[in-house]
Amino acid sequence: MSTIETSENYFATENLLGNYLRDRRAKLDPSDFGISTTRRRTPGLRREEIALRANVSATWYTWLEQGRGGAPSADVLDRLAKAMGMNAVEREHLFLLAQHRPPEMRRLPFEPVSAQLQRVLDSMEYSPALVRTALWDVVAWNDAAAAVLYDYAALAPNERNILKLVFRNARKVMPHWETDARNAVAAFRAEAVRTCDPQAVQALVDELSAQNPEFAAIWGDYDLQNYGEGIKRMRHATAGDLAFEYSSFAVDGRPDLGLMIFTPATAADAGRVRAFLNDRRAKA
Repeated sequence: MSTIETSENYFATENLLGNYLRDRRAKLDPSDFGISTTRRRTPGLRREEIALRANVSATWYTWLEQGRGGAPSADVLDRLAKAMGMNAVEREHLFLLAQHRPPEMRRLPFEPVSAQLQRVLDSMEYSPALVRTALWDVVAWNDAAAAVLYDYAALAPNERNILKLVFRNARKVMPHWETDARNAVAAFRAEAVRTCDPQAVQALVDELSAQNPEFAAIWGDYDLQNYGEGIKRMRHATAGDLAFEYSSFAVDGRPDLGLMIFTPATAADAGRVRAFLNDRRAKA
């Protein structure tokens, strides 16, 4: 039998969700949950104990481990994850096995980016790079981004938002402003549904709509698109006309963050960026 056939049969016949639940349950320490460990013949928690903690019937949970419980809802999966003390990675794996999709992203209190991630940004000496939240707030950047894109440190934290900058500050430096603005709004709308905080999205939309009729009109068009990669063109006051290829990446372990890297599109663009940054650093 070929490797491909073996793999296909595995996913088609194995009770992946049930196996995962049994494995996680067997690895739990009852004492961590305030449960006595005396008179136990097998390791881990019993099915009845998990069912009680998750507020589901013991019979249904047993069926779930046996592959007969049907497709559990997101609410039930969240309760099972909490009942078993799963971390974020384990919880995501549970959803992927049960619903073939990751869980909706929770909007958590913001935590600063790690020192390691900041060092990744700083290592890109001639490529502007930044980290943004799901609401497109810029929360970390490198020296090249501050020099070429925007001096984010000069802004109040609540003003370091990509959409706010596009509609308030960027018209003069974006030669194709209307097209770029429409693309940005369409991409934000596609991503906004994943923030799990519709109130925060609506507050930002209301603020921009009240201040800028153009944003309100573009938002009303209900266009959608991905923002994974593309071309950003700009007119820099010192370096001149520049073109960048931008790429967007997820930050592993931080579903609330995205990494954006802007690479000079041509050798000429790279030369202008390098000359400008070297001269700026020499004068610092």
